[in-house]
Amino acid sequence: MTKKKSILMLICGILGCICFGCGDWLMIYGDVTHNGSLYCLTNGTAQIPERRNSLAMLLSFPGIIFYGIALFSISDFIRENRQKKIYKTLTSFGLTPWLSLHLFYIMILFLFSWLNGNGYADVAMPACEALFKHLSWIVTLSEVFMLAPFIYWFYLQIRKKTVFPRAAAFTNILIIYAVMYIIKTVLPESPFRLGFTNGLMSESMIIWFVIVFIWGERCSKKG
Repeated sequence: MTKKKSILMLICGILGCICFGCGDWLMIYGDVTHNGSLYCLTNGTAQIPERRNSLAMLLSFPGIIFYGIALFSISDFIRENRQKKIYKTLTSFGLTPWLSLHLFYIMILFLFSWLNGNGYADVAMPACEALFKHLSWIVTLSEVFMLAPFIYWFYLQIRKKTVFPRAAAFTNILIIYAVMYIIKTVLPESPFRLGFTNGLMSESMIIWFVIVFIWGERCSKKG
């Protein structure tokens, strides 16, 4: 990968993270008190104005474009064309679920807010929990498609099919996410913890893109 393309990958990756991460915080940041089974249906989300949910959804569209540019650029670090094609195919199928999940949660949160604000507070919680339960398979299916390219990337790195050393496989986004999740568990209950939890994947991706950029630059100089 050229220096110019490497910088473009980093910039687009971080911009994509900012777009999705800001959307994750906008749709959920507020009073953390909740009575139902879903952590996201809080007193704070019941009071979130429509414009915040609309902006959260709007940001996902440039976000997915930036993500796509960055993730496809990373294929330049893969040695063989066959593996590059597989990675790009998995990435292609993995991008749409980012939008699907974003839309899925925003629809539930908007409905919860609207019902609470328009005299239907008594049915807001059961209605939104029922909607989530009925369509929760979307979350599982979306995550399978989303995670597939990152799992394949780990496989390529552990098998030394990329320009990176084998040890780089342990900087995989899924490992970073696991570490960030552990950090989340020790944070005190607060609006910050709620926003941090909702944006965990985007926050982890920023770290991953930076690691890929720095380590990729070192490998390029050696090569």
